[in-house]
Amino acid sequence: MMKRNIHFDVIGLSYYPKWHGTLDDLRDNMNDLVRRYDKDIIVVEYSAKKQEVNKLAFELPRGKGKGTCIWEPLSTWEKIFDTDGKANDLMKMYDEISKTYLNKN
Repeated sequence: MMKRNIHFDVIGLSYYPKWHGTLDDLRDNMNDLVRRYDKDIIVVEYSAKKQEVNKLAFELPRGKGKGTCIWEPLSTWEKIFDTDGKANDLMKMYDEISKTYLNKN
């Protein structure tokens, strides 16, 4: 993208421990991307380790971490909706994540 002078604002990453390694690997990769490209980062696809992934994303240097997007909340390892579409207790975790990282007034 850079060699072809394609403009982009954000780098999106997937994170699944089974395929992408440890949380340290995710942290190191995001920090390297911020250092090399000076772009915002969003973990655009993840499921497991919700609190940890959000913590790493929101604590990137210079405010470069803009958040996360859970992938397929109905059918992943830690789904947040049951088969009837009702939120389970994992949904409450996002209220805490929001308070911690987004509501810093």
